[in-house]
Amino acid sequence: MSTASDPAAPDAAVRAARVLSRPVTLNGLTVPNRIAMAPMTRMFSPGGIPGEDVRDYYARRAAAGVGLIVTEGTYVGHPSAGESDRVPRFHGEEQLAGWAKVTEAVHEAGGTIVPQLWHIGMVRKAGKPPFPEAPAMGPSGLVTAGAEPTGKAMTQQDIDDVVAAFAQAAADAERIGFDGVEIHGAHGYLVDQFLWEGTNRRTDAYGGDPVARTTFAAEIVAAVREKVSPEFPVIFRFSQWKMHDYTARLAETPEELEAILTPLAAAGVDVFHASTRRYWLPEFDGSDLNLAGWAKKLTGKQVITVGSVGLDGEFTDSFRGEGAPVKNIDNLLDRLEADEFDMVAVGRALLQDPEWAAKVLQGRFDELKPYDAESVKTLY
Repeated sequence: MSTASDPAAPDAAVRAARVLSRPVTLNGLTVPNRIAMAPMTRMFSPGGIPGEDVRDYYARRAAAGVGLIVTEGTYVGHPSAGESDRVPRFHGEEQLAGWAKVTEAVHEAGGTIVPQLWHIGMVRKAGKPPFPEAPAMGPSGLVTAGAEPTGKAMTQQDIDDVVAAFAQAAADAERIGFDGVEIHGAHGYLVDQFLWEGTNRRTDAYGGDPVARTTFAAEIVAAVREKVSPEFPVIFRFSQWKMHDYTARLAETPEELEAILTPLAAAGVDVFHASTRRYWLPEFDGSDLNLAGWAKKLTGKQVITVGSVGLDGEFTDSFRGEGAPVKNIDNLLDRLEADEFDMVAVGRALLQDPEWAAKVLQGRFDELKPYDAESVKTLY
């Protein structure tokens, strides 16, 4: 493209506005543009209660043009769901009252918002809050592939309790004014622990081949779908990589990916949120499609892509205290225009700069800021 070397050129600005400012309808929800805020754990909610600072944090980004806010992960109402008393919870009177204020503020700012519903499973460490006596549990008691069991292999009652907790959280989300929900099925946490053969060694209906390993996730989706209105969007986030293993893969081929996603789509997923570390990389040999693109092709559902958007460097570098320079979004716009995916979720760039969406939509590329890893320590 002629504008690739000059992201501030007028035609680049016009194109960015045209491509990204198009509304998109997700089931019964119309989102004003194609920009979403990716979920990012912040640990700024003492007692699991999102306060005024959290409310203002999300509202500021909605006011600056983010069409869809996906909140940080929020623990569902199950004792083993989390391991921090500063991560927000999605159960309890005070916690839900705090979230209702967040939702109201985002709507007043012109945005839409969904909570990410989360259970960390075997990632939980013994004795951690908010419920120190709760055991770590997962499909087989394994944290990662090749490890020895260090937790509880879930019983049928455990499974039923967790499914019910997700369903109740979704019902509460709709009741207090959220616009949809996202189920966290990625990154090696509980739902993903069932999907991945590395951590799912069960021999019952919840383990075995790729389709059987989707049973738990599909039950959660179906239970959520039953508890909310038909037009209420249900988003499912998935990934190949895990926090403990960046090389892990749920699927080695498109056929294997189709076997995993099809039951989830049938259970009631409206949108797949495909988490990758670099959105521009092809997922399988022989095609330029990324993971989101493949999810759309295989299921016909709408999809959200994510992974180092607007930055030249992946998010794992930030764990080592490294920043990242600004990168143009020409490739992203090409793919959106080609309908490879429907929305793009932005993480670190929005963490660094609450005005990122407004600057991009208005063509103010020269005002974009490089990512400073210190941003992760603040809530603004």
